[in-house]
Amino acid sequence: MSLVCAISNEVPEHPCVSPVSNQVFERRLIEKYIAENGTDPMNGQPLSEEQLIDIKVSHPIRPKAPSATSIPAILKSLQDEWDAVMLHSFTLRQQLQTTRQELSHALYQHDAACRVIARLTKEVTAAREGSNLASSLPLFLLTTSSFLPLSQGAGGEPMEISEQVGMTPEIIQKLQDKATVLTTERKKRGKTVPEELVRAEDLSKYRQVASHAGLHSASVPGILSLDLCPSDTNKVLTGGADKNVVVFDKNEEQIVATLKGHTKKVTSVIYHPSQSVVFSASPDSTIRVWSVSGGNCVQVIRAHEAGVTGLSLHATGDYLLSSSEDQYWAFSDIQTGRVLTKVTDESAGCALTCAQFHPDGLIFGTGTADSQIKIWDLKERTNVANFPGHSGPVTSIAFSENGYYLATGAQDSSLKLWDLRKLKNFKTIALDNNYEVKSLVFDQSGTYLAVGGSDIRVYICKQWSEVLNFSEHSGLVTGVAFGENAQFLTSTGMDRSLKFYSL
Repeated sequence: MSLVCAISNEVPEHPCVSPVSNQVFERRLIEKYIAENGTDPMNGQPLSEEQLIDIKVSHPIRPKAPSATSIPAILKSLQDEWDAVMLHSFTLRQQLQTTRQELSHALYQHDAACRVIARLTKEVTAAREGSNLASSLPLFLLTTSSFLPLSQGAGGEPMEISEQVGMTPEIIQKLQDKATVLTTERKKRGKTVPEELVRAEDLSKYRQVASHAGLHSASVPGILSLDLCPSDTNKVLTGGADKNVVVFDKNEEQIVATLKGHTKKVTSVIYHPSQSVVFSASPDSTIRVWSVSGGNCVQVIRAHEAGVTGLSLHATGDYLLSSSEDQYWAFSDIQTGRVLTKVTDESAGCALTCAQFHPDGLIFGTGTADSQIKIWDLKERTNVANFPGHSGPVTSIAFSENGYYLATGAQDSSLKLWDLRKLKNFKTIALDNNYEVKSLVFDQSGTYLAVGGSDIRVYICKQWSEVLNFSEHSGLVTGVAFGENAQFLTSTGMDRSLKFYSL
């Protein structure tokens, strides 16, 4: 049995009873009637809202109207309900799409704000680094024009130092002391050229005097790297595509040692100036330290997670600089094999292609796959100057012994010379079309610059005129080096040969 309103004859939503007539009413309707008449609608006696008594019942279910009891009426009712549900679903989808658009717009605004903040932070940092650049560079680089404009990226870029396991104050002091000694020695020498140095007119008469093709395996042809022992330039070190490192004696014309251990080709080699030790690097991500006398590997340095692209020995003879495709450069102790520091330029985000220490060892340069040359302060582990200008990946860099000049080559068939005192490019030598620069090296006096690539070219510094050109290699020239006082020139190539040139 359900309650029925005495006024509407329908089931009330909020039922109440009148104590005057004892009838049930819909509270909304009886309140409106009392407001207009002030009496009970059933017997006309006075009645107020306060006298009404609410009836507590469960939520009533309205009975179907008589018109909705037939099958067609029920079908129409169901159709109406279905239409209402679909309309509601459509409205919800519209609201969801609107919300998504608003969220997307909010995220875009947030991203734009983050970019603006990052740019401003970078500019502030660049300004601070610029003000400190003079104190970051060695004394011989300081001039009134030693600061790059911010557009050239003179420092200020965020650098991520991934680990510092041993860059102690003692090591930094050791580097500083060595740089001071080297700078003093350079000042004593002044601009004098060694008397024993071969003159340019004699150098221009050089011809090939020897060629050796049996150093590396013929099944995987190609010698990819070359170095001479600084204390005895008759000792030649090569790294090949056959994964081997070979030490060759020029005077005896025989192989001293063949060092095996790399799992991929050897792309960089260095001969220690005072010890019977050589170093090699490979795309297998390792740097190996070899004993020439023992013919074995004495240390494996795992500084990188990708192929090692560059190697340079510090002037102390105790530390190695390496660059890699993993975008990091690393500074490692050759005695312990420990990585002392490992740094990347997070803003650049591209592979490093080569690395070279400045003769004094406090700064060094790296080349990148996006044609940049970056100058770094080793003690601070910061990028203090950038040299843009090339249009292809940098393939080789070389510092002159006097510390003033930097030569760079890239896959744009050009050779660029940079003045480190003024931090600018003062000479660009356009090479032949499609000329590939693979190796750059100054002689020990800084008088001559040799370029290896599609052929071999030697330039005399300051005039930067070509004094020699060799095309003896049948393949690409991958390495070139000067003997002591430029008494001879040597080169390696993809034709698997080691060649010597002299009078």
